[in-house]
Amino acid sequence: MRLKDKVVIITGGTSGIGAAIARAVVREGGKVLVTGIVESEGKALVSELGASASLSIADLVDPASPAKIAADCLAAFGRIDSLVNCAAIFDQSNVETIKYEDYLRIMQINLHAPLFLIQACFPELKKNKGAVLNIGSVNAHAGEANLLAYSMSKGAMVTMTRNLGNANGVKGVRINQINPGWILTDREKQMKIEQGMADGWWNHLPKSDVPFGTMSTPEQLAAGCIYWISDESIPFTSSVFDLEQFTFIGRNPEKN
Repeated sequence: MRLKDKVVIITGGTSGIGAAIARAVVREGGKVLVTGIVESEGKALVSELGASASLSIADLVDPASPAKIAADCLAAFGRIDSLVNCAAIFDQSNVETIKYEDYLRIMQINLHAPLFLIQACFPELKKNKGAVLNIGSVNAHAGEANLLAYSMSKGAMVTMTRNLGNANGVKGVRINQINPGWILTDREKQMKIEQGMADGWWNHLPKSDVPFGTMSTPEQLAAGCIYWISDESIPFTSSVFDLEQFTFIGRNPEKN
C-alpha cells in the first residue's frame, strides 16, 4: 500500500490516462478526487472505485475551477496530499492554420489551469509535504508539425515544473513531470480510425514505431506515476522524465 491514506486529485481523471492513474492510486491504498467534464464517465469510474473515490465536475476553461476542485477535495476527504495535472486538449493545426481562440483554449487547459490548481492546492501541499505530478508529453521537445499549440503548452509545462520544483523544495513540496510518448488510449484508437486507419491498427505497427511490438498502455504509464506521488520519491523534485519506448536523442533503429 504505497499510498495508504494519501488523497490525490487527478484532472482529466474520468477516462484514458487519468482514469488509469485513479485506479492505480486506489489499488495502492489512496483516495482520489476524479475531475473532468463528462459526468457519465466520472460517475461510472467513481462507482467502480467505491468509497475511495469522489467526483468533481469542473471545466478547466473556467478560471474558478481550480478553487472549486480544491474545495471539493477538502469537502470529500479533508486533505490534499498530491495533485496530478493530467487533463489536456489538442487540435490539428500549424502556423498557417492555427486560430487565436483555439490557441488560447489549449493554453488555458494545458498550462494555465495546472498552474492555478497548484496554487489552489498549495496550502495543503505545504502542510502535508505533498507532491505534484504534471503529465506532459514528448512533444515538449519540439512536437509534430500539426500539433503546434499543444507542443508549445507542454514545453512551457516543463519550465513551469522545473521553476516551481526548484522554488518550493525548501517548503517540502515536490513538483515533477512525466512526458509520455505514444499511449494506446481509447481516444487515440478512435482518432486514428477517424483519420482513415483500419480498426485494430494498433496491432499492426512496425517496430520502428513501437520497438517492443505493442503500444504502451495507460496502465503501464500509471504504474510509473505512482512512484512520483508516493513518499518513495522523496526528496527528488524538478525532475522531467520521458516515458517512451525509444529515446529521441541518438535513436537507434531496429537491428537484426
